[in-house]
Amino acid sequence: MIIQLPEKVKSIIDTLTEAGYEAYAVGGCVRDSVLGRIPEDWDITTSASPGQVKELFPITIDTGIKHGTVTVLLNREGFEVTTYRIDGEYEDQRHPKEVVFTSDLLEDLKRRDFTINAMAYNEQDGLVDAFDGIGDLKKGRIRCVGNPFDRFGEDALRMMRAVRFAAQLGFSIEDSTKEAIPVLAENLSRISAERIQTELVKLLVSDHPEEMYTLYETGMTRVFFPEFDEMMATPQNNPHHCYNVGEHTIAALKNIRNDKVLRLTMLLHDVAKPACWSRDGQGIDHFYKHPQKGSQMAKDILRRLKFDNDTVGKVAAFIRWHDHRPTLEEKSIRRAIHRVGKEQYPALFEVERADTMAKSLYHREEKLEYLAEYERIYQEIIEKKQCLTLKDLAVDGRDLMQLGMKPGKELGETLQRLLGHVLDFPEDNTREDLLKLLKIERKSE
Repeated sequence: MIIQLPEKVKSIIDTLTEAGYEAYAVGGCVRDSVLGRIPEDWDITTSASPGQVKELFPITIDTGIKHGTVTVLLNREGFEVTTYRIDGEYEDQRHPKEVVFTSDLLEDLKRRDFTINAMAYNEQDGLVDAFDGIGDLKKGRIRCVGNPFDRFGEDALRMMRAVRFAAQLGFSIEDSTKEAIPVLAENLSRISAERIQTELVKLLVSDHPEEMYTLYETGMTRVFFPEFDEMMATPQNNPHHCYNVGEHTIAALKNIRNDKVLRLTMLLHDVAKPACWSRDGQGIDHFYKHPQKGSQMAKDILRRLKFDNDTVGKVAAFIRWHDHRPTLEEKSIRRAIHRVGKEQYPALFEVERADTMAKSLYHREEKLEYLAEYERIYQEIIEKKQCLTLKDLAVDGRDLMQLGMKPGKELGETLQRLLGHVLDFPEDNTREDLLKLLKIERKSE
Protein backbone atom coordinates (compact mmCIF):
# COMPACT_ATOMS: atom_id res chain seq x y z
CA MET A 1 0.00 0.00 0.00
CA ILE A 2 1.32 3.42 -1.00
CA ILE A 3 0.41 6.57 0.93
CA GLN A 4 1.20 9.96 -0.55
CA LEU A 5 3.07 11.81 2.18
CA PRO A 6 3.08 15.63 2.15
CA GLU A 7 6.47 17.03 1.16
CA LYS A 8 7.15 18.50 4.61
CA VAL A 9 6.31 15.20 6.34
CA LYS A 10 8.52 13.33 3.90
CA SER A 11 11.29 15.87 4.54
CA ILE A 12 11.13 15.33 8.33
CA ILE A 13 11.12 11.55 7.97
CA ASP A 14 14.02 11.69 5.48
CA THR A 15 16.06 13.96 7.77
CA LEU A 16 15.60 11.55 10.67
CA THR A 17 16.34 8.38 8.65
CA GLU A 18 19.42 9.92 6.98
CA ALA A 19 20.73 10.62 10.48
CA GLY A 20 20.40 6.91 11.31
CA TYR A 21 17.04 6.92 13.12
CA GLU A 22 13.71 5.30 12.32
CA ALA A 23 10.75 7.57 11.56
CA TYR A 24 7.17 7.02 10.43
CA ALA A 25 3.92 8.89 9.97
CA VAL A 26 1.64 7.39 12.59
CA GLY A 27 -1.92 7.27 13.91
CA GLY A 28 -4.90 9.14 12.54
CA CYS A 29 -3.12 10.51 9.48
CA VAL A 30 -2.33 6.97 8.33
CA ARG A 31 -5.90 5.82 9.06
CA ASP A 32 -7.42 8.71 7.14
CA SER A 33 -5.03 8.27 4.22
CA VAL A 34 -5.99 4.59 3.91
CA LEU A 35 -9.67 5.62 3.97
CA GLY A 36 -9.09 8.20 1.23
CA ARG A 37 -9.71 11.11 3.60
CA ILE A 38 -7.55 14.21 3.96
CA PRO A 39 -5.80 14.10 7.36
CA GLU A 40 -6.28 17.15 9.60
CA ASP A 41 -2.69 16.86 10.79
CA TRP A 42 0.33 14.60 10.42
CA ASP A 43 2.07 13.07 13.45
CA ILE A 44 5.47 11.47 13.23
CA THR A 45 6.99 8.84 15.53
CA THR A 46 10.70 8.16 15.70
CA SER A 47 13.43 6.20 17.49
CA ALA A 48 15.33 9.47 17.97
CA SER A 49 15.18 11.01 21.44
CA PRO A 50 13.69 14.50 21.85
CA GLY A 51 17.19 15.94 22.19
CA GLN A 52 18.33 14.24 19.01
CA VAL A 53 15.28 15.56 17.15
CA LYS A 54 16.04 19.09 18.35
CA GLU A 55 19.63 18.80 17.07
CA LEU A 56 18.44 17.91 13.56
CA PHE A 57 15.96 20.76 13.01
CA PRO A 58 16.68 24.48 13.36
CA ILE A 59 13.29 25.49 14.76
CA THR A 60 11.50 23.32 17.34
CA ILE A 61 9.09 23.82 20.23
CA ASP A 62 9.10 21.70 23.38
CA THR A 63 5.34 21.05 23.28
CA GLY A 64 5.45 17.86 25.36
CA ILE A 65 9.07 17.02 25.79
CA LYS A 66 8.48 15.23 29.11
CA HIS A 67 6.41 12.69 27.17
CA GLY A 68 8.72 12.70 24.17
CA THR A 69 7.01 15.21 21.88
CA VAL A 70 8.78 18.00 20.02
CA THR A 71 7.05 20.18 17.44
CA VAL A 72 9.17 20.72 14.35
CA LEU A 73 8.43 23.97 12.49
CA LEU A 74 8.90 24.05 8.72
CA ASN A 75 7.94 27.37 7.15
CA ARG A 76 5.78 28.16 10.19
CA GLU A 77 3.86 24.86 9.91
CA GLY A 78 4.15 22.59 12.94
CA PHE A 79 4.51 18.81 13.00
CA GLU A 80 4.57 16.81 16.23
CA VAL A 81 7.49 14.38 16.36
CA THR A 82 7.30 11.91 19.26
CA THR A 83 9.88 9.43 20.41
CA TYR A 84 8.85 5.76 20.60
CA ARG A 85 7.78 5.22 24.18
CA ILE A 86 6.36 2.78 26.70
CA ASP A 87 3.87 4.38 29.07
CA GLY A 88 4.01 3.80 32.79
CA GLU A 89 1.01 3.85 35.13
CA TYR A 90 -1.69 6.42 34.30
CA GLU A 91 -2.49 8.34 37.47
CA ASP A 92 -4.83 11.07 36.17
CA GLN A 93 -6.78 9.18 33.48
CA ARG A 94 -4.81 11.10 30.88
CA HIS A 95 -1.04 11.19 31.39
CA PRO A 96 1.24 8.32 32.39
CA LYS A 97 3.16 8.93 35.61
CA GLU A 98 6.31 8.25 33.65
CA VAL A 99 7.34 7.24 30.14
CA VAL A 100 10.25 5.12 29.04
CA PHE A 101 11.69 5.85 25.61
CA THR A 102 12.31 2.78 23.49
CA SER A 103 13.90 1.96 20.14
CA ASP A 104 11.12 -0.53 19.30
CA LEU A 105 8.28 0.78 17.11
CA LEU A 106 6.06 -2.16 18.08
CA GLU A 107 6.26 -1.23 21.77
CA ASP A 108 5.11 2.28 20.86
CA LEU A 109 2.20 1.04 18.76
CA LYS A 110 1.05 -1.29 21.57
CA ARG A 111 0.19 1.66 23.84
CA ARG A 112 -2.19 3.29 21.33
CA ASP A 113 -5.96 3.24 21.76
CA PHE A 114 -7.49 1.50 18.72
CA THR A 115 -6.09 -0.75 16.01
CA ILE A 116 -7.09 1.70 13.27
CA ASN A 117 -4.92 4.34 15.03
CA ALA A 118 -1.97 2.01 15.60
CA MET A 119 -0.58 1.91 12.08
CA ALA A 120 2.66 3.56 10.91
CA TYR A 121 4.01 4.34 7.46
CA ASN A 122 7.12 5.49 5.66
CA GLU A 123 8.13 5.09 2.03
CA GLN A 124 10.99 2.72 2.80
CA ASP A 125 9.09 0.13 4.88
CA GLY A 126 5.56 0.79 3.69
CA LEU A 127 2.67 0.18 6.09
CA VAL A 128 3.42 -1.24 9.54
CA ASP A 129 0.19 -2.81 10.82
CA ALA A 130 0.89 -5.11 13.74
CA PHE A 131 -2.68 -5.25 15.08
CA ASP A 132 -4.71 -5.65 11.86
CA GLY A 133 -5.91 -2.09 11.68
CA ILE A 134 -6.46 -2.57 7.94
CA GLY A 135 -8.69 -5.56 8.68
CA ASP A 136 -10.74 -3.48 11.11
CA LEU A 137 -11.02 -0.65 8.59
CA LYS A 138 -12.34 -3.13 6.05
CA LYS A 139 -14.80 -4.56 8.58
CA GLY A 140 -15.83 -1.09 9.71
CA ARG A 141 -15.17 -1.64 13.39
CA ILE A 142 -13.52 0.08 16.33
CA ARG A 143 -11.37 -2.32 18.37
CA CYS A 144 -8.93 -1.63 21.18
CA VAL A 145 -5.28 -2.53 20.85
CA GLY A 146 -4.90 -5.43 23.26
CA ASN A 147 -7.11 -5.61 26.35
CA PRO A 148 -9.85 -2.92 26.30
CA PHE A 149 -9.92 -2.79 30.12
CA ASP A 150 -6.24 -1.82 30.04
CA ARG A 151 -6.68 0.79 27.31
CA PHE A 152 -9.76 2.39 28.91
CA GLY A 153 -8.17 2.13 32.34
CA GLU A 154 -5.22 4.19 31.10
CA ASP A 155 -7.42 7.00 29.74
CA ALA A 156 -11.16 6.93 30.36
CA LEU A 157 -11.78 9.41 27.55
CA ARG A 158 -10.94 6.62 25.12
CA MET A 159 -14.43 5.24 25.79
CA MET A 160 -15.97 8.41 24.37
CA ARG A 161 -13.42 8.38 21.56
CA ALA A 162 -14.55 4.87 20.58
CA VAL A 163 -18.09 6.13 20.12
CA ARG A 164 -16.90 9.33 18.44
CA PHE A 165 -14.86 7.39 15.87
CA ALA A 166 -17.85 5.13 15.25
CA ALA A 167 -19.94 8.25 14.59
CA GLN A 168 -17.38 9.90 12.32
CA LEU A 169 -16.57 6.78 10.30
CA GLY A 170 -19.95 5.04 10.36
CA PHE A 171 -18.30 2.05 12.09
CA SER A 172 -19.53 -0.26 14.85
CA ILE A 173 -17.68 -0.93 18.10
CA GLU A 174 -16.28 -4.45 18.41
CA ASP A 175 -18.09 -6.51 21.08
CA SER A 176 -15.34 -6.95 23.68
CA THR A 177 -14.38 -3.28 23.34
CA LYS A 178 -17.98 -2.17 23.83
CA GLU A 179 -18.59 -4.55 26.73
CA ALA A 180 -15.77 -2.98 28.74
CA ILE A 181 -17.30 0.50 28.61
CA PRO A 182 -20.23 0.10 31.07
CA VAL A 183 -17.85 -1.46 33.59
CA LEU A 184 -15.50 1.52 33.47
CA ALA A 185 -17.87 4.35 32.50
CA GLU A 186 -17.78 5.92 35.96
CA ASN A 187 -14.09 6.73 35.41
CA LEU A 188 -15.20 9.52 33.08
CA SER A 189 -15.91 11.54 36.22
CA ARG A 190 -12.14 12.01 36.48
CA ILE A 191 -11.88 13.52 32.99
CA SER A 192 -11.90 17.30 32.55
CA ALA A 193 -15.03 18.97 31.18
CA GLU A 194 -12.97 20.48 28.35
CA ARG A 195 -11.87 17.07 27.04
CA ILE A 196 -15.41 15.68 27.29
CA GLN A 197 -16.75 18.73 25.47
CA THR A 198 -14.31 18.19 22.59
CA GLU A 199 -15.36 14.57 22.07
CA LEU A 200 -19.06 15.36 22.43
CA VAL A 201 -18.92 18.08 19.78
CA LYS A 202 -17.00 15.87 17.36
CA LEU A 203 -19.66 13.20 17.77
CA LEU A 204 -22.55 15.65 17.39
CA VAL A 205 -21.27 17.24 14.18
CA SER A 206 -20.49 13.86 12.60
CA ASP A 207 -22.68 12.14 10.03
CA HIS A 208 -24.01 9.83 12.76
CA PRO A 209 -25.13 11.92 15.75
CA GLU A 210 -27.48 9.07 16.64
CA GLU A 211 -24.43 7.52 18.33
CA MET A 212 -25.59 9.63 21.30
CA TYR A 213 -27.65 6.52 22.04
CA THR A 214 -24.44 4.49 22.44
CA LEU A 215 -23.13 7.02 24.96
CA TYR A 216 -26.41 6.49 26.84
CA GLU A 217 -26.64 2.70 26.66
CA THR A 218 -23.03 2.25 27.79
CA GLY A 219 -23.60 4.43 30.85
CA MET A 220 -21.43 7.37 29.84
CA THR A 221 -24.11 10.08 29.69
CA ARG A 222 -25.06 9.20 33.27
CA VAL A 223 -21.65 10.55 34.29
CA PHE A 224 -21.34 13.81 32.34
CA PHE A 225 -24.89 14.46 31.06
CA PRO A 226 -27.41 12.82 33.44
CA GLU A 227 -30.17 15.03 32.05
CA PHE A 228 -30.09 12.91 28.90
CA ASP A 229 -30.80 9.77 30.92
CA GLU A 230 -33.86 11.51 32.35
CA MET A 231 -34.95 12.40 28.81
CA MET A 232 -34.62 8.75 27.79
CA ALA A 233 -36.88 7.81 30.72
CA THR A 234 -39.58 10.41 29.93
CA PRO A 235 -42.53 9.26 27.79
CA GLN A 236 -44.50 11.49 25.45
CA ASN A 237 -48.03 10.06 25.39
CA ASN A 238 -49.33 12.68 23.01
CA PRO A 239 -50.69 12.47 19.43
CA HIS A 240 -47.91 14.79 18.26
CA HIS A 241 -45.20 12.37 19.36
CA CYS A 242 -44.09 8.83 18.57
CA TYR A 243 -40.92 8.69 20.68
CA ASN A 244 -39.91 9.34 24.27
CA VAL A 245 -38.08 12.63 24.85
CA GLY A 246 -34.59 11.17 24.38
CA GLU A 247 -35.49 9.24 21.24
CA HIS A 248 -37.17 12.34 19.82
CA THR A 249 -33.98 14.28 20.56
CA ILE A 250 -31.86 11.79 18.64
CA ALA A 251 -34.27 11.90 15.69
CA ALA A 252 -34.11 15.71 15.73
CA LEU A 253 -30.29 15.60 15.67
CA LYS A 254 -30.44 13.54 12.48
CA ASN A 255 -32.75 16.06 10.84
CA ILE A 256 -30.53 19.14 11.08
CA ARG A 257 -27.27 20.00 9.33
CA ASN A 258 -24.01 19.27 11.11
CA ASP A 259 -23.38 22.71 12.57
CA LYS A 260 -22.14 22.81 16.17
CA VAL A 261 -24.68 25.33 17.49
CA LEU A 262 -27.62 23.73 15.68
CA ARG A 263 -26.71 20.19 16.80
CA LEU A 264 -26.27 21.36 20.41
CA THR A 265 -29.63 23.11 20.13
CA MET A 266 -31.37 19.92 19.05
CA LEU A 267 -29.56 17.92 21.74
CA LEU A 268 -30.87 20.27 24.44
CA HIS A 269 -34.09 21.71 22.98
CA ASP A 270 -36.32 19.47 25.12
CA VAL A 271 -33.98 19.04 28.09
CA ALA A 272 -36.57 20.55 30.45
CA LYS A 273 -39.40 18.24 29.44
CA PRO A 274 -38.79 15.77 32.29
CA ALA A 275 -39.06 18.65 34.77
CA CYS A 276 -42.13 20.11 33.03
CA TRP A 277 -44.00 16.82 32.50
CA SER A 278 -47.66 16.55 33.41
CA ARG A 279 -50.50 14.22 32.39
CA ASP A 280 -54.11 15.32 32.00
CA GLY A 281 -57.29 13.41 32.81
CA GLN A 282 -57.33 11.84 29.35
CA GLY A 283 -53.84 10.39 29.81
CA ILE A 284 -52.22 12.94 27.47
CA ASP A 285 -48.73 14.19 28.41
CA HIS A 286 -47.95 17.92 28.38
CA PHE A 287 -44.75 19.90 28.91
CA TYR A 288 -45.86 23.44 29.61
CA LYS A 289 -43.18 26.17 29.50
CA HIS A 290 -40.40 23.71 28.71
CA PRO A 291 -38.72 26.10 26.19
CA GLN A 292 -38.21 28.80 28.82
CA LYS A 293 -36.96 26.41 31.49
CA GLY A 294 -34.96 24.49 28.91
CA SER A 295 -33.14 27.64 27.84
CA GLN A 296 -31.84 28.14 31.39
CA MET A 297 -31.02 24.45 31.85
CA ALA A 298 -29.08 24.48 28.59
CA LYS A 299 -27.01 27.41 29.84
CA ASP A 300 -26.20 25.52 33.03
CA ILE A 301 -25.26 22.32 31.19
CA LEU A 302 -23.13 24.06 28.55
CA ARG A 303 -21.31 26.08 31.19
CA ARG A 304 -20.71 22.90 33.17
CA LEU A 305 -19.07 21.49 30.04
CA LYS A 306 -17.01 24.69 29.64
CA PHE A 307 -18.51 25.92 26.37
CA ASP A 308 -17.72 29.49 25.36
CA ASN A 309 -20.23 32.26 26.10
CA ASP A 310 -21.07 32.83 22.44
CA THR A 311 -22.13 29.20 21.95
CA VAL A 312 -24.05 29.18 25.24
CA GLY A 313 -25.98 32.31 24.29
CA LYS A 314 -26.87 31.16 20.78
CA VAL A 315 -28.05 27.71 21.86
CA ALA A 316 -30.08 29.09 24.78
CA ALA A 317 -31.82 31.60 22.49
CA PHE A 318 -32.76 28.95 19.92
CA ILE A 319 -34.17 26.73 22.66
CA ARG A 320 -36.20 29.55 24.20
CA TRP A 321 -37.95 30.23 20.89
CA HIS A 322 -38.09 26.80 19.22
CA ASP A 323 -41.82 26.43 19.92
CA HIS A 324 -42.80 30.02 19.07
CA ARG A 325 -45.68 30.13 16.57
CA PRO A 326 -46.74 33.65 15.48
CA THR A 327 -49.85 34.10 13.35
CA LEU A 328 -49.13 34.11 9.61
CA GLU A 329 -49.44 37.80 8.87
CA GLU A 330 -46.72 40.37 8.26
CA LYS A 331 -47.43 42.47 11.33
CA SER A 332 -47.32 39.49 13.66
CA ILE A 333 -44.15 38.11 12.11
CA ARG A 334 -42.39 41.48 12.18
CA ARG A 335 -43.11 41.62 15.90
CA ALA A 336 -41.93 38.02 16.30
CA ILE A 337 -38.63 38.79 14.58
CA HIS A 338 -38.16 41.84 16.81
CA ARG A 339 -39.02 39.87 19.95
CA VAL A 340 -37.04 36.72 19.14
CA GLY A 341 -34.07 38.59 17.71
CA LYS A 342 -33.20 39.20 14.09
CA GLU A 343 -29.99 37.18 14.52
CA GLN A 344 -31.95 33.98 15.23
CA TYR A 345 -33.26 33.87 11.67
CA PRO A 346 -33.29 32.06 9.31
CA ALA A 347 -31.60 29.25 11.31
CA LEU A 348 -34.61 29.14 13.67
CA PHE A 349 -36.63 27.68 10.80
CA GLU A 350 -34.12 24.82 10.56
CA VAL A 351 -34.54 24.15 14.27
CA GLU A 352 -38.34 24.14 14.06
CA ARG A 353 -38.31 21.95 10.95
CA ALA A 354 -35.96 19.39 12.54
CA ASP A 355 -38.18 19.33 15.62
CA THR A 356 -41.27 18.74 13.47
CA MET A 357 -39.66 15.95 11.45
CA ALA A 358 -38.80 14.12 14.69
CA LYS A 359 -42.45 13.99 15.78
CA SER A 360 -45.33 11.74 14.74
CA LEU A 361 -47.12 12.08 11.40
CA TYR A 362 -50.05 13.71 13.21
CA HIS A 363 -50.69 17.03 11.39
CA ARG A 364 -47.09 16.96 10.11
CA GLU A 365 -47.99 18.30 6.67
CA GLU A 366 -49.92 21.20 8.19
CA LYS A 367 -46.99 22.01 10.48
CA LEU A 368 -44.53 21.99 7.58
CA GLU A 369 -46.86 24.14 5.48
CA TYR A 370 -47.08 26.61 8.37
CA LEU A 371 -43.27 26.79 8.58
CA ALA A 372 -42.96 27.26 4.82
CA GLU A 373 -45.41 30.18 4.91
CA TYR A 374 -43.72 31.64 8.01
CA GLU A 375 -40.38 31.54 6.17
CA ARG A 376 -41.91 33.00 2.98
CA ILE A 377 -43.32 36.00 4.86
CA TYR A 378 -40.02 36.42 6.73
CA GLN A 379 -38.09 36.49 3.44
CA GLU A 380 -40.51 39.05 2.04
CA ILE A 381 -40.03 41.28 5.09
CA ILE A 382 -36.24 41.03 4.75
CA GLU A 383 -36.32 41.73 1.00
CA LYS A 384 -38.44 44.83 1.61
CA LYS A 385 -35.86 45.91 4.25
CA GLN A 386 -38.61 46.69 6.71
CA CYS A 387 -37.77 48.10 10.13
CA LEU A 388 -37.31 45.40 12.78
CA THR A 389 -34.99 47.00 15.35
CA LEU A 390 -34.09 50.43 16.72
CA LYS A 391 -31.09 50.43 14.40
CA ASP A 392 -33.49 50.23 11.45
CA LEU A 393 -35.60 53.15 12.68
CA ALA A 394 -35.44 56.24 10.45
CA VAL A 395 -34.89 58.52 13.48
CA ASP A 396 -32.56 58.28 16.44
CA GLY A 397 -31.91 60.00 19.75
CA ARG A 398 -30.23 62.98 18.12
CA ASP A 399 -33.35 63.70 16.05
CA LEU A 400 -35.47 63.68 19.20
CA MET A 401 -33.06 65.92 21.07
CA GLN A 402 -33.26 68.44 18.24
CA LEU A 403 -36.97 68.67 19.07
CA GLY A 404 -36.05 69.61 22.60
CA MET A 405 -36.23 66.20 24.25
CA LYS A 406 -33.60 65.57 26.92
CA PRO A 407 -31.50 62.39 27.10
CA GLY A 408 -32.89 59.81 29.50
CA LYS A 409 -35.73 57.43 30.13
CA GLU A 410 -38.37 59.42 28.22
CA LEU A 411 -36.22 59.54 25.09
CA GLY A 412 -35.71 55.76 25.17
CA GLU A 413 -39.40 55.09 25.72
CA THR A 414 -40.28 57.40 22.83
CA LEU A 415 -37.96 55.54 20.45
CA GLN A 416 -39.49 52.23 21.56
CA ARG A 417 -42.98 53.61 20.97
CA LEU A 418 -42.03 54.78 17.48
CA LEU A 419 -40.53 51.37 16.75
CA GLY A 420 -43.76 49.71 17.90
CA HIS A 421 -45.69 51.93 15.50
CA VAL A 422 -43.37 51.09 12.59
CA LEU A 423 -43.59 47.35 13.29
CA ASP A 424 -47.32 47.69 12.63
CA PHE A 425 -47.03 50.30 9.87
CA PRO A 426 -43.67 49.82 8.09
CA GLU A 427 -44.54 52.39 5.44
CA ASP A 428 -44.24 55.11 8.12
CA ASN A 429 -40.52 54.46 8.67
CA THR A 430 -39.32 57.74 7.21
CA ARG A 431 -37.76 60.58 9.15
CA GLU A 432 -40.43 62.98 7.96
CA ASP A 433 -43.38 60.75 8.94
CA LEU A 434 -41.96 59.79 12.33
CA LEU A 435 -41.15 63.37 13.32
CA LYS A 436 -44.60 64.42 12.17
CA LEU A 437 -46.12 61.64 14.27
CA LEU A 438 -44.05 62.75 17.25
CA LYS A 439 -45.15 66.38 16.88
CA ILE A 440 -48.79 65.31 16.73
CA GLU A 441 -48.29 63.24 19.92
CA ARG A 442 -46.70 66.16 21.75
CA LYS A 443 -49.46 68.56 20.74
CA SER A 444 -52.13 66.20 22.04
CA GLU A 445 -50.46 65.90 25.46
